[in-house]
Amino acid sequence: MAEIREAIATAARAVVLPGGVGKLTCHGYTPDSITAPHFFAGEYSLEFDKAYGRGLDEAELTCRVLVGRADDVSAQRTLDALLAGAGAASLKQAIEAARGEPGEAALGGLADDFHVTRVQGYRWYEHQGTQYVGAELIIRIIGDGRS
Repeated sequence: MAEIREAIATAARAVVLPGGVGKLTCHGYTPDSITAPHFFAGEYSLEFDKAYGRGLDEAELTCRVLVGRADDVSAQRTLDALLAGAGAASLKQAIEAARGEPGEAALGGLADDFHVTRVQGYRWYEHQGTQYVGAELIIRIIGDGRS
């Protein structure tokens, strides 16, 4: 999962934020401290043996995006752009670009396929004592359980 989490963070770096916002920083793990706006891969659940002979495992990865709150309205507009289904700032679009072409393994061969399935928890988050507006993105990942 460590390589998959890092590959998803790398894909998220492709977003282009609205002018004046800065650059999205990304990590494949939960960092001690962040520079907002920030995306990171957090906790995950893993189901083994979804197919006979270790042929398929399924993971659900929870990622978070946190935006600074210098101005409540502009922070939420930035977050909304990151959570959109499409567009230059869309995390869904940027991350799913790493799925590859039909018939190719996803994330450079690390998974059979994955899909950003939903956004949840749009609210205020505290990270290392600082408040951010943020949300979670849930990614479903499937792959061969033998590797």
